[in-house]
Amino acid sequence: MRDTRESRLLLVLLVAIAFALITVDIRGGERSPLDGVRHAAASVFGPVEKGVASAVDPVGNAVAAVRDSDERHNRISALERENTGLKQRLGSDDRTRARAAELDAMLKTAGRGQYGIKGAQVIAIGAAQGFSWTVTIDAGSRDGIRRDMTVLNGDGLVGRVTTVARDTATVLLANDPKFTVGTRMEKSGELGFANGQGAGVLRVELLNGKAAVRPGDRLVTFGSSRDKPFVPGVPVGEVTRVEPAGGSLTRTLQVRPFVGYSKLDIVGVVVEPPRTDPRDTVLPPKPEAPKPTPTVTVTVTPSASAKPED
Repeated sequence: MRDTRESRLLLVLLVAIAFALITVDIRGGERSPLDGVRHAAASVFGPVEKGVASAVDPVGNAVAAVRDSDERHNRISALERENTGLKQRLGSDDRTRARAAELDAMLKTAGRGQYGIKGAQVIAIGAAQGFSWTVTIDAGSRDGIRRDMTVLNGDGLVGRVTTVARDTATVLLANDPKFTVGTRMEKSGELGFANGQGAGVLRVELLNGKAAVRPGDRLVTFGSSRDKPFVPGVPVGEVTRVEPAGGSLTRTLQVRPFVGYSKLDIVGVVVEPPRTDPRDTVLPPKPEAPKPTPTVTVTVTPSASAKPED
């Protein structure tokens, strides 16, 4: 439409009519004469509005997602924290069960040997007193710990106490090169001395160079005068190799210790020695060798009545 005088008059007239209709509609309220017209318009333009709304909804959903993201993030964070807590409790429970098993094994070992022990936990490792292989335990003089007491765990000989403070003590481990303990062979009773080598193997010198020894034989502590520093009967290890005698007066053995010195946790200090030497009774029973499965051979003999075919 061109901008003419007639068009401008028409525009003013339409605006005046619109204002008049608005005034009538407002004054009429719910009984407005334009109510029917409004419903008709809604019927006509409703589907169009719905289509426009459906087109705009993804944007609205995105905005809602941004608005609610903090709340969802908080919920996810809470779930992650709960999951982490459950994993930590599960790990803690596993650790508790493992330590309970160690304590149970140690008490059984002490019971078999009739040793009076004071339980302790390893709290530090290192050369506290200039030794290569030592650990610090959380029991000291106020717990009845004294120098030159035997230390064991559920597997066997750990070492001996070297220094004692009020609340802690230092233990020299049996695999230290400066460590020496008297040993007795299982069953045969052959005596010797075990020395640490700083690794996973002990070196044992038997006093009898002609002693009959083979891999798999086991050793226990021989004991010391007045049971210090060693009480008798504590498991030491198992023979893995027998060195050739070579005319020597002694016999050298390589022995795998029962104790894992790099993973110590719960230990027991023998504060009361046994009344009698337990000898081999503290050693765990050896596993039985698997029994051979009997083999049955069936031989089929042809029947006497059977006749060869032509």
